[in-house]
Amino acid sequence: MMKKLLLLSSFLCLALAVIAQDSVKPIKVYQFEIKEEIAAPVWRTTKLAIEEAHDIGADLIFIHMNTYGGAVDAADSIRTKILQSKIPVYVLIQNNAASAGALIAIACDSIFMQPGSTIGAATVVNQTGEAVPDKYQSYMRKKMRATAEENGRDPDIAEGMVDPDKEIEGVSEKGKVITLTVTEAIALGFCDGEFNTMDEVLAHTGVGEYTVVKQRLSSTDKIIGWLINPAISGVLILVIFGGIYFELQSPGLGFPIVAALAAAVLYFAPLYLEGLAENWEILVFIAGLILIAIELFVVPGFGVAGIAGIALTITALALAMVGNVGFDFRPVEMSILVRSFLISVIASTVSVVGSILLAVKLFQTNAFSSLVLQTSQNKSEGYTSASKENSDIIGSVGVAYTDMMPSGKIEINDRIYDAASETGFIEKGQKVRVTDYTASNLKVRLL
Repeated sequence: MMKKLLLLSSFLCLALAVIAQDSVKPIKVYQFEIKEEIAAPVWRTTKLAIEEAHDIGADLIFIHMNTYGGAVDAADSIRTKILQSKIPVYVLIQNNAASAGALIAIACDSIFMQPGSTIGAATVVNQTGEAVPDKYQSYMRKKMRATAEENGRDPDIAEGMVDPDKEIEGVSEKGKVITLTVTEAIALGFCDGEFNTMDEVLAHTGVGEYTVVKQRLSSTDKIIGWLINPAISGVLILVIFGGIYFELQSPGLGFPIVAALAAAVLYFAPLYLEGLAENWEILVFIAGLILIAIELFVVPGFGVAGIAGIALTITALALAMVGNVGFDFRPVEMSILVRSFLISVIASTVSVVGSILLAVKLFQTNAFSSLVLQTSQNKSEGYTSASKENSDIIGSVGVAYTDMMPSGKIEINDRIYDAASETGFIEKGQKVRVTDYTASNLKVRLL
C-alpha cells in the first residue's frame, strides 16, 4: 500500500512539473534599430516600434544603436517615448552613441556596448560643426541631466557630455566634453556590460527562452518616413515655388502648376498623417496662394496682397513641420521653430532665384545647344517667321482677351491669338494694337 502511495505521489509531482513547465511562456523581445541621423523619420519609426511592442504584449524592447546624433527635437521626443514606456528598454551600442544618440541611450533602462564603442559628446552644434549659443546648450544640458537622474545615473557626468566647462574630478578636465569608452562607461555606471550580440546581453541578464519580434515597416511607412525628412521637405518647397513661378511665365495651366500642386500634397500629407500639420496650417497655405493669385491676376503690380500671400505661404510651410497642438506652440522649442522657418525661407528664396536664372540660362548651356538654331536667318536674305496672315495682322486693333503679365491672349475680329505685351501689365478688355509678330507670338501695345 505504501509503495502505491509513493508511486502516486511521484506521478503527481511529475505531472505538476510538466504543467508548470508548459505554463512558462518564452520572453517576447521586440527589436528595432536606430542606425542613422536622428531626425523626424527616426522619431517616427521609434514611436511606431514602441507602440507596436505594447500592442503585442512584448516583455522587453531591445534597440541596436549606431548613430552620430542629429536633431535635438527628434531626440527629445524619442527620449520621452522611451521614458514613458511601460516595457523595459535595453540598448546595445554598436560603435557610436554620440550627441543626440547619447541622450536616447541614457533614457534606456539598461545600456550595453560592443567593444570599441563610445558614448557622449552631446554638445549642440550647427550644420558647420560649430557650437550653437548657450541657450540651446542649456536646454540640452538639463535634458541630459534630468534623463540621467530618472534612470539612476550620475547627472553631473551626463551634463558634462554637453558642457565643456563642467569639470568632474577624475573624469574630465575643464574645456573638454565627456566621451566615454566602454571601460569608462562601465566604471561610471553608464554601461551595464560589454557584449557583442543581443543573445549575449539576454543571457547575461538572466533571460531564458525567448522569441524575437523585429520591426517590419510597410512600404507606406517607409515612404512617409522619407517624405518627412527635413531635406526632402526643403526639396518639395523648391518644387512648389519653382512650379508657381514657371506657371506664371506662360498663359493657361500646364505642367509647372501640376508639379507645384503635387509637391504641396506630398509636403503636407505625411506631416498631417503624423499629427504635425494642423488643418488651420493647410488653410493658411491655401489662403497665401489665393492672395498671391489675386495680386498677380487681379491687381496690377505687386503690393500688400502679394507680400501677405508670400508671408502666409512660408509661415504655413514652416509651422507644419513642428508638433504644435492647435494654436498652442508652448511645447515647441524656439530653436525648432527657427530651424523650420529657415528651411522654408531659404528653400523658397533659392527656388525663385534659381527659377529666374534657369529661365534665362536654360538654352545658353551646351546641354541644350542642340535645341537652338545656331545660324542666323535674316530678313534681308528673305527669311521670315511669320505667315502672311500674321503679317497682315500687324497694325490691327483688338482687345485683351485675358490679363497680360506680359503674356496672355488677345481677340481680333472674333479670333483669339497668343500675344505678349510690350508695355507691361494690360487688363482684360483693354484695347491693344499689334506691333509685331515673332517667335509664334503677337507683340502688342496698350492703346
